[in-house]
Amino acid sequence: MSQTHNRPGEQGARPPASPQASVAAVADGPVPGFGIDAIHEAARRLSGQVVRTPLLNSPMLDELVGARVLVKAECLQLTGSFKVRGALNALLTLDEETRRAGIVAYSAGNHGQGMAAAARLAGCPAVIVMPRHAPRIKVDNCRWWGAETVLYDPRTEDREEVAQKILQDRGMTLIPPFDDPGVMAGQGTVGLEIAEQARELGLTPEAVLVNCSGGGLAAGVITALHHTFPGLAHHIVEPAGFDKMARSLESGHVCANPHPPGGLMDAISGPAAGARPLAVLRHHDVTGLTVTDEEALAAMAVAHRLLKIVVEPGGAASLAALLSGKVDVRGGTVALVASGGNVDPAVYRRALAD
Repeated sequence: MSQTHNRPGEQGARPPASPQASVAAVADGPVPGFGIDAIHEAARRLSGQVVRTPLLNSPMLDELVGARVLVKAECLQLTGSFKVRGALNALLTLDEETRRAGIVAYSAGNHGQGMAAAARLAGCPAVIVMPRHAPRIKVDNCRWWGAETVLYDPRTEDREEVAQKILQDRGMTLIPPFDDPGVMAGQGTVGLEIAEQARELGLTPEAVLVNCSGGGLAAGVITALHHTFPGLAHHIVEPAGFDKMARSLESGHVCANPHPPGGLMDAISGPAAGARPLAVLRHHDVTGLTVTDEEALAAMAVAHRLLKIVVEPGGAASLAALLSGKVDVRGGTVALVASGGNVDPAVYRRALAD
C-alpha cells in the first residue's frame, strides 16, 4: 500500500487509516494530527478554494420547530457536498511526488465527488471506487471532474479490497472518506464557519445536529463548535436501523452495519464507523438520533419550501430529526448541517410529491 507523506513544513503526518482500526489504539479524545489547531490550519489551506456556504434561517421554520434554527447549507458547496473540504485538505498535505502518482478513494458518492474535484484542482490523477447502486448523478459528477470510476457490488465485494488492488497495481495513495486526521480537519472548517456566522448574528447555539456516517464531519464540526461554544449539546443523526456510530458510542468499539442498506440515505449509510471519529465523539459526550426515509423525504420538502435549497435524503437527516421531534430544542437556538444536495431527480420528485 502506498504511504502517505507530508510536505516539508506541514504538521501532523497522517497515520494509516482503516475503519476496522481499534478505538483503544487512539483512546477517547485527542487523535494525533487532529484538533482545533489542525482545523484552523485546514481553514487557511482551503481559503479561496472552497465556498463559505451560507448559514440559513427561516422565520417560518423557526415557528414550525419552536426554536431559532440555523442551517449550514453545504448542499451549496463545490460538488454539492461538504466532502470537498476534507478531500482537498488531505490531498494538499501530500508531497508533490505522491500527488503526481495519483490518489484512490472509496465512496458512496459524495466523498468521491469531493476527491475528484480536489484531484482536478491539485492536478493529479484520481480513481474513485463506488458501489453499483450509487446515485447516477454522483457517478456522472465524479467522471465530469476527470476521475476514473470503478464500480463494485457491495453484496459480494469489499470496497477496501477493491481499492487495495488498485493501490498495489498503480502505486497510488488512499485518501479515506472519514477515518483520517486530514479529512476530519477539513470537515471541521464547516464548524468554524458556523461559529463565525452565528457570532456575526449575535447568536449562541445551545445544540448542534450533524448527519453521520463514518463520523468525519461530525467529529470535525463538533470539535470546532465546542471550542467556541463549550456548553453546546452535540447530536449525530443516522438512518434508522443503520445507526452504527450510535452503537459504537455505546459499546466503545467500532461497529458496522449488519448488511448493505437499501434505503434512500446512501450518503450516510457507509459500512462501518471510523475509529478516529469515534474517539473524538466519545470525548464530546455525543447523543445518537435516527430518522426514517419518510422523515428524510419530508425534511427535503421543507428545505425546498422554506429554505429554497435542494437537499438529498442523507443531507436532510438532521433537519428530519428536528422536524420529527427527536430532540427537544424548543425556545433555544439550534444549528444543523444540510450536508449534501446530490439527489437523483426521481427521488426528489418523490420528496416533493409526498
